[in-house]
Amino acid sequence: MNDRKQHVINKAHQLFIEKGFQATSIQDILDFSGISKGTFYKYFSSKSELLIAIYKAVYKKVQKERNDLLIGKSPSDIEVFIKQLEMQMLSNRKNKLIALYEEVMSTNDADLKQYIRIARLRSLRWMFSRFIDIFGEKNKPYLFDCAIMFQGLMQNNLQYNRLATDSNEKISTVVRYSVNRLVKMVDEVAESDEQLHQPELLEKWLPGLQKNNHELIDQFYKIVGPMRNCITKHFQDKQDQEKYHELLDFIQEEILHTREPRKFLIESALQSLQNNPGFIWEKELQQLKQIITAFFQHLKEDHEEEN
Repeated sequence: MNDRKQHVINKAHQLFIEKGFQATSIQDILDFSGISKGTFYKYFSSKSELLIAIYKAVYKKVQKERNDLLIGKSPSDIEVFIKQLEMQMLSNRKNKLIALYEEVMSTNDADLKQYIRIARLRSLRWMFSRFIDIFGEKNKPYLFDCAIMFQGLMQNNLQYNRLATDSNEKISTVVRYSVNRLVKMVDEVAESDEQLHQPELLEKWLPGLQKNNHELIDQFYKIVGPMRNCITKHFQDKQDQEKYHELLDFIQEEILHTREPRKFLIESALQSLQNNPGFIWEKELQQLKQIITAFFQHLKEDHEEEN
């Protein structure tokens, strides 16, 4: 993403936080960011598309920070999960995401509402996969229900906590309290052998990420993170940095969020990454290729099962 487009996103986000999404006009954004109407429409077809770009930028940063916390740690360590939640909740508060979500859901914008629904389902999918890491495959049949209940528990605990304080310390307290309740919840639901929702529902609700792929996705993030750090470290030219970040962004979008990932385009992006001066990430690129190969093998097996 070029600097000017990012500048507009940052300025619009600031306005949406201060004035609200509906109360902010495109002219407000033009005036505040110092761009022309033509430049705005070069980047975004509408104010709604701009808001979606803000969501994506925030979520991308959260994804990276969340997965950075896993580097060198055991995925089964519940303390890592607590830190991931704390970071995410603090990011949501800083970026006023909950208030923006609530405002969007009160509008008649179908595209925005659909994006929010998908974003919430992706959050649920991440939580479900982390619960499998923490509580084990033996509890998997019950963990989807637990993820749904935990989302509601966290949302309400944080909502009422906001009435009392805005301190970061309180967020940490709420997260740990809620996770402690989660541990008891998993034990109780597993012991009762009750199941309300089938985990397979996620496959119907969301495109991309087929079943049994959460481990591959975790590996994907652990490899892409260091590659992004290499880009900043080894390439001084901003155009080069932007080029390689966009290649990784494209691969990530195809793998994570596309119903039918385009293998030939992903392979072309991998080839472009390989042709960098100095070939700075040879080991990581080979690992990335192996993960993508395994991912498409899973897709093939899923299609064969369906047929």
